[in-house]
Amino acid sequence: MVKERVTLYDTTLRDGAQTTGVDFSLEDKLQIISLLDELGIDYIEGGYPGANPTDTELFRQKPKIKSKFIAFGMTRRNGRSIENDPGVAALLDCASDGVTFVAKSWDYQVRVALRSTEEDNILAIRQSVDAARARGKEVIVDCEHFFDGFKSTPDYALACAQTAYAAGARWIVLCDTNGGTLPHEVENIVKKVVKEIPGNHIGVHCHDDTGQAVANSLAALRAGVRQIQGTLNGLGERCGNANLTTIIPTLLLKTEYADVFEIGVGSDRLIHLTRISHALDELLNRAPNKHAPYVGASAFATKAGIHASAVLTDPKTYEHVAPESIGNMRRVLVSDQSGRSNLISELNRLGVVCDKDDPRLLRMLNSIKEKEAQGYAYEGADASLYLLAKRIMGELKHFFDVERYSVSVDRRFNKSDGIEDRGAEAIVKITVDGESRISAAEGNGPVNALDLALRKDLGVYQRFIDDIRLVDYRVRVFQGGTDAVTRVLVECADNQGSRWSTVGVSANVIDASFEALVEAITYKLMQSKA
Repeated sequence: MVKERVTLYDTTLRDGAQTTGVDFSLEDKLQIISLLDELGIDYIEGGYPGANPTDTELFRQKPKIKSKFIAFGMTRRNGRSIENDPGVAALLDCASDGVTFVAKSWDYQVRVALRSTEEDNILAIRQSVDAARARGKEVIVDCEHFFDGFKSTPDYALACAQTAYAAGARWIVLCDTNGGTLPHEVENIVKKVVKEIPGNHIGVHCHDDTGQAVANSLAALRAGVRQIQGTLNGLGERCGNANLTTIIPTLLLKTEYADVFEIGVGSDRLIHLTRISHALDELLNRAPNKHAPYVGASAFATKAGIHASAVLTDPKTYEHVAPESIGNMRRVLVSDQSGRSNLISELNRLGVVCDKDDPRLLRMLNSIKEKEAQGYAYEGADASLYLLAKRIMGELKHFFDVERYSVSVDRRFNKSDGIEDRGAEAIVKITVDGESRISAAEGNGPVNALDLALRKDLGVYQRFIDDIRLVDYRVRVFQGGTDAVTRVLVECADNQGSRWSTVGVSANVIDASFEALVEAITYKLMQSKA
């Protein structure tokens, strides 16, 4: 049976840029475009040419990629002609393979947001498509608020889509802009639309405000659309967009879709999905979502003893797909509930060779239970578990001693301009190869200052840690009350793409943080074979 082609359209650089706290630089956009092109995405939407310097420069130089590079903007504005609309001109003049026009398809939005008439909105759609096609551009029309519009005034919503198709738009995309439509509604509406417009010209663009953007996209596919829009890691305004990082492996690995459809991402590229997902988070300086479907660090993690034992016997017992197929890995978590099989499996994953009859294994288990009773947790601190095992096995190299450290927080208030200046200074004294070294550093907080001071001068080992950077820092109070014990988890990364987590515990949050930082450096030195 010949499979039907489904195209994937990524809007990370435009819709994803609406995410709170996300602001892409030109270099960021170029790196993300490279990742998307490597993955095999059909269409990459770059942003709004002419709207800001970053997007204008991006479209001026046009990246050299296999994917189609798309510019996004509005249809002709109310009260203007095509020739006198600077927004349309920027779309037509930029270096892109195609243009996506966003067009209102809900009569309520036409009146309230555009302050226009239904008739002029229809005319603007037709004129905009005509103008772009005359310039040799592939045209996509995003029918904004389509599902809400269809539920309110179906004839008008459909008329907007039909106008775009009749004018020659390659794709007419049905948008759930407010994100409130449910899967059964999407499926029913799409079935009605594809009776009027061929499904191989229809796409879907879903927002995740009910947590069902992926389900809505798949419902639309079953009903007849042949283009799915979304973003990497589900980035987007409010609750985000349909997550292509979830949709792609579902289309490739679930037989209901894989037997019927094909996409531009093959199994040879799917194995890079986890790396690409994490690379985006790294670029945004965000910790990857450990519980993300398919690509999260916990997506194939098992903790319960009976489950862990079953997974080790046959992974299919608790895994819906093979983690290796998307570049992820199986993890059997180690906790105070763990048995020998859990620990051996996790040690093997971390590169620690230990036979099941090794008497040191029982010592490790007892040590883990004692440590977790004190507040430590190794489920999210692989590097600390590795060091604990190496320490008990007598294989942990001693690199340096910490003689003392101190940290102070300073707050200055400038009365002349009313500006407060907060900072921190740390001093760390260590011994390396019998030689004492004192380092001081300033930071934007006590932990940052300690981190910088500790890594400032490690003598003969300095070259091994120069590329370390702290990428995540989490604090949890293990026991409440005035005698609370604080648990600190830090995550570090280096220029080779490695990431590792360590844990520290103390009644003092600074002391717990320092312990985790020391462990992070020790782990890096062990891995570097310093």
